[in-house]
Amino acid sequence: MNMNDRVAVVTGGSKGIGLAVARAFATAGGQVAIVARGAEALEAARLSLTSEGLNVKDYICDVSKAEDIRSVHGRIVSDLGNVDVLVNNAGTSRAMAFETVTDEIWQDDLDLKLFAAIRMSRLVWPGMKERRWGRIINVLNTFAKAPGARSAPTSVSRAAGMALTKVMASEGGEHNILVNALLVGLIVSDQWVQRHAATAPGTDFGDFTRNLAKGVPLGRMGSAEEFANLACFLASDLGSYITGTAINVDGGRSPVV
Repeated sequence: MNMNDRVAVVTGGSKGIGLAVARAFATAGGQVAIVARGAEALEAARLSLTSEGLNVKDYICDVSKAEDIRSVHGRIVSDLGNVDVLVNNAGTSRAMAFETVTDEIWQDDLDLKLFAAIRMSRLVWPGMKERRWGRIINVLNTFAKAPGARSAPTSVSRAAGMALTKVMASEGGEHNILVNALLVGLIVSDQWVQRHAATAPGTDFGDFTRNLAKGVPLGRMGSAEEFANLACFLASDLGSYITGTAINVDGGRSPVV
């Protein structure tokens, strides 16, 4: 899989899945911009990747804010050139009972997950059309297909993201802009490390993840690198006839294909 100096942007790129995707893209030859809110984690991610000889730049941005997105897009284009590959990965799971979700929580979740993807994609779209080459990957989760009780607002935001993926794929096809969604299942990431520290301090993290994965047919949680491998395939020329699909990356856990 070769990224051939493609310019790639990964939001939520300082940790977990986003960091693994950035590493895979850069290892495959891409010029990668990692975008995140936390300056300290972002700098640490960049230093880690550049110490491996990879071509990565970091950009502080709160993607829930339209003006921040416009600003960071302009800086990336100025530094690296037009964006060829966009991975909309920002956002963590937020799940609670429907009646407890306030208007503010709904809006915050939609701004961070749905509108961030809309706004960033809209900015890179014209350049992709002009060059007749583009890849957009929306990172969602399996609740987008099979929402459960107490899964709002995330399940609703992610389901909207899946519809957005299909709309953009249908419009982008004639311009060779391929748009797909990758649906996260149980993937070991910083989010789970923090949850382990908060709920089961002093216990073995391996035991913690094995207990979580009891309902996964493969019997384990996935790794961020396994997720990144598929993202890299879709972003490369090898994935040139795949668009408008939502792929579960979940070890078979989702009841919906």
